Amino acid sequence: MRMVFRWFGEGNDTVSLDQIKQIPGVEGLVWSLHDVPAGEEWPMEKIEEIREQADKHGFHLDVVESVNVHEDIKLGLPSRDRYIQNYIRTIEKLAAVGVKVICYNFMPVFDWARTDLHKMMDDGSTALFFEKSKIDGIDPFDLVRTINHNSMLTMPGWEPERLAHLTTLFEAYRSVSEEDLWEHLSYFLNAIIPTAERCGIQMAIHPDDPPWPIFGLPRIMTSQDHLRRLLSLVDSPANGITLCSGSLGANPDNDIPAMIREFGSRIPFAHIRNVRVYDNGDFIETSHRTQDGTVDIAGIVKAYHDIGFEGYCRPDHGRHLWGEQCRPGYGLYDRALGIMYLWGLWDAYGKASQQPEKRDSHAGIA
Repeated sequence: MRMVFRWFGEGNDTVSLDQIKQIPGVEGLVWSLHDVPAGEEWPMEKIEEIREQADKHGFHLDVVESVNVHEDIKLGLPSRDRYIQNYIRTIEKLAAVGVKVICYNFMPVFDWARTDLHKMMDDGSTALFFEKSKIDGIDPFDLVRTINHNSMLTMPGWEPERLAHLTTLFEAYRSVSEEDLWEHLSYFLNAIIPTAERCGIQMAIHPDDPPWPIFGLPRIMTSQDHLRRLLSLVDSPANGITLCSGSLGANPDNDIPAMIREFGSRIPFAHIRNVRVYDNGDFIETSHRTQDGTVDIAGIVKAYHDIGFEGYCRPDHGRHLWGEQCRPGYGLYDRALGIMYLWGLWDAYGKASQQPEKRDSHAGIA
């Protein structure tokens, strides 16, 4: 397991590279060019700028999260080929600076959804919260305002330039079914995977968050069956999964350790986080500790350890602790605590596997 840490760039993150450097075992940054609109080719000079910043602190840039997919590709419009060519050229540029994994998603319009970015918890910390009844009745424009309210930092998946066309996007998706979205994903993958293979890059799709339809939009990355179908679209090691325990774990029916054991060789990147799911469908993001949520984090780490996982892993969203002012879900403290919990589990499983089998001292005695 190779530990990495998501960083949003100088001037766009409250966490510094000096601070990340002090977290044990973190070897690389998970990064992106957040100021480049979806569908545009990434400028090489901006990629090189990030590489120089990482090099100064001894971090690699093996994992990009995300190279966003333009809505025209998801909608299957004739203009998609132009955006796919931009995507292909970006893959080639990223390979030139050593990128090994590109995380992306295929969620229509919204990359993720929460109804409260700072829900107070019993211990005084705050966390991202999803209230199912509220999202069922909320106007999407109100949700956009909630997510971007007073934000001085970019909110990936909720970029204003993309959401400015919300009405048009919703109208366009009215005629797009789940099967249509599968066809559009297949078209995209068949176009880009040959380049990814040639460049030694693994594409790793992120599950839908939450793993069910919202606002009548189709969602197709929500379950083990869906991930199995995704891998069959293009049977190549370059077609992989970013397995996010928090996104999939919002549905308690999802058996994430089973997914790890089935898809392990096609999981180049893992997001590990915990959520507590309530009977009414609400969920809140908790500490990474297993007993604090509904997701079996200990079982998930054991599954990765059992398969000899050598891919990249990052702690996903954390709570906001000790008055930290940060991007929602992406403070320093709780993610650092999460890393140490994950390392503790990993080391414990490693020690246990090295222990010689204890003999029964009474064996053979009549």
